[in-house]
Amino acid sequence: MKRIIIDVREPHEYEEDHVEGALNIPPAELLAGAKKLDDVAKDAELILYCKSGSRSNVSIQILKSLGFTNLVNGINAGQVQKKYM
Repeated sequence: MKRIIIDVREPHEYEEDHVEGALNIPPAELLAGAKKLDDVAKDAELILYCKSGSRSNVSIQILKSLGFTNLVNGINAGQVQKKYM
């Protein structure tokens, strides 16, 4: 099963620095239906991160409401790179 890394920070934060290969989907886009994830299986492993873990935690709740089931709060870019890259 494919692992997808999602940076839920705002686009200007993502442009400054991000985990290689991470999708940038801020919470507002998730609330609007997460169109970037339309072709992703609901049980795909999604690793979410932001700066402190707060926005990624909220984003996990949004994705749960959209039917996604395999969600991990990666906290921040450093933690994601250490654990999942």
